[in-house]
Amino acid sequence: MSRRMFGRRQVVALGAAAALGLTLAACNPDNPSADGDGTDETSAAEGGGDKGTITLGYIPSWTDGLSTAYLLEAKLEEAGYTVEHQELTEAGVLYTALAQGDVDIYPSAWPEVTHASYMEEYGDQIEDLATYYDNAKLTFAVPEYSEITSIAELPDHVDELGGRIVGIEPGAGLTEVTQESVIPTYGLDEAGFTLATSSTQAMLAELESAVSAEEEIVVTLWRPFWANATYPVRDLEDPEGALGEAEGLHFLATAGFAEEYPEVAEWIGGIHLDDEQYGALESSVVNDNPDDPAAGVAAWLEQHDDVVGSVEG
Repeated sequence: MSRRMFGRRQVVALGAAAALGLTLAACNPDNPSADGDGTDETSAAEGGGDKGTITLGYIPSWTDGLSTAYLLEAKLEEAGYTVEHQELTEAGVLYTALAQGDVDIYPSAWPEVTHASYMEEYGDQIEDLATYYDNAKLTFAVPEYSEITSIAELPDHVDELGGRIVGIEPGAGLTEVTQESVIPTYGLDEAGFTLATSSTQAMLAELESAVSAEEEIVVTLWRPFWANATYPVRDLEDPEGALGEAEGLHFLATAGFAEEYPEVAEWIGGIHLDDEQYGALESSVVNDNPDDPAAGVAAWLEQHDDVVGSVEG
């Protein structure tokens, strides 16, 4: 099992959904995947084998994908495969890469509701390997001390909230749902609200700052996500159902993957995590081992190895 620390390629989303390839980003000094000399590292994981190279693509700030990517890596390397990682920053570019075969597997996709528009565009070039978790949900959240209980009440608190809904990445499915469904359904634009988008990290920084000062804030969140347990937040009711129903988290692959790697596809098809198992995985990766997700997965597997089994063949 690999214990390497973030030896990965980082890919920057250039916003060109029809781009023919992915451009490697210059190293970010704040990113632990960066080499000390500022060069990109593309080496395969230690302990990889000769059964083939499988590339996992995900957005690392969306920690469901980060956690499951390292889970797949651990078991695939154990079975003799070489695993490479591509970190991306936009869902659209990730789906483009998956459809074009630049990425083999997106290890935690939301294709039923949140990413439905991407599936409409690229679905015929993508294989759905499995639903590994079936209770994912988009949310709006406020601090526990807030008196706001429902999205429908937000117009009455526009001044306290500064007219801002604090969101995540502009290309996220949650952002699209917020802009196209939640805001018009509840008349939030007419009430004076705007959606502030930047990144998941920036949203969490604003949330932490507001909570520390006991100020009002409303953020876009989702479940499962470690921040719901780390910060004292409470989901707002969505009486109109504008955020959509609960959906499954899927392992998606580029078309032809199951034919090329039938034993891997069969193994992935048998993975299913319940709330406790998934929560323990993400907590071990994000909270207990924030600088070494491989170590977080290794710790989780010590207690849950029978949940995921092993790749046969």
